[in-house]
Amino acid sequence: MSKITTGATMSLDGFIAGPNHTDGFDHLFAWYSAGDVEVPTGFPDMTFKVSEASAEHLRGLLERMGVLVCGRRLYDITSGWGGRHPMDKTVVVVTHKRPDDRPEDDENFVFVTTGIEDAIAKAREIAGDKDVGVNGGEIARQCFDAGLLDEVHVDLVPVFLGTGIPLLGQIKDGPVTLEGPTFVTQGKGVTHLAYRVVRK
Repeated sequence: MSKITTGATMSLDGFIAGPNHTDGFDHLFAWYSAGDVEVPTGFPDMTFKVSEASAEHLRGLLERMGVLVCGRRLYDITSGWGGRHPMDKTVVVVTHKRPDDRPEDDENFVFVTTGIEDAIAKAREIAGDKDVGVNGGEIARQCFDAGLLDEVHVDLVPVFLGTGIPLLGQIKDGPVTLEGPTFVTQGKGVTHLAYRVVRK
């Protein structure tokens, strides 16, 4: 059965973006161009250049991932990534109302208006035996609070943002102790970590 994971690049003080949702990205994502090993994405004009350790990590992630889940805010901020996510995966968008210009679902985007449980169920259906990746922030918090999250992945970078958007926000049953790290890889300008969510 596929795992439900969330992951994000995070500052040392726990933020995955600045207060305006895009602030700080130049600091957070500097590791994507800190090396000389190329990792192509779904966009012809977007190729990461990372260290060998980070490249191996990213290749494994892309291989394991079957579908992504995000919220409407991220979908709108990115303008739907121009029609296809850079990871070249279908994205399930959790929203109260589907966009007017997207009357039907397709292989690029599926819109779920009935909550996180239904969104994860739809994502599992699409992913088959591959993993479901949940975007960090509010959607990850909803997934965590619903008891649906299996793993938390963090690409930890050596920067303090000072303020911004946390990885999960205010979870309802904290504190929660995770198991691990189950994975640690040191890249250039980033440390890749993974933790398992322990079910009570």
